[in-house]
Amino acid sequence: MEISDQLRCLFSATVEERDDSYVLEVPEQEIRLGDIQQGETYRVAVLPSPSTDDASDTETQPERKRGPPKPPVEEGETRTVEIEDIGDQGDGITRVERGFVVIVPDTEQGERVTVEITDVRENVAFAEVVERVSYYD
Repeated sequence: MEISDQLRCLFSATVEERDDSYVLEVPEQEIRLGDIQQGETYRVAVLPSPSTDDASDTETQPERKRGPPKPPVEEGETRTVEIEDIGDQGDGITRVERGFVVIVPDTEQGERVTVEITDVRENVAFAEVVERVSYYD
């Protein structure tokens, strides 16, 4: 399955019935991280969970007990991204899977670039521009 670069967050939830509706609760952490905003509208993909009948205990542990997820990028990886914002120090900011932040110096907001990831940390990565890409390519 291919996951869009526009994915803002990923979590597991149970569908609950309330009155005449079905509800998925968004974990408070997703709002606190700033990837999604309360009161805004988002598209949601609902995927089935694997059967837990024959799964091992480690597969059924809640996400928070497994530790923080691994960053979705690796050093040396190249990606084509759109610069979404400019940070306080003037560097371009883009987000990839799960809203993971990548900082790209020498870029402008709205610019589309191919970058090479140069440094990956637990909650942020840094990249350098390899190529400036036209929106028509």
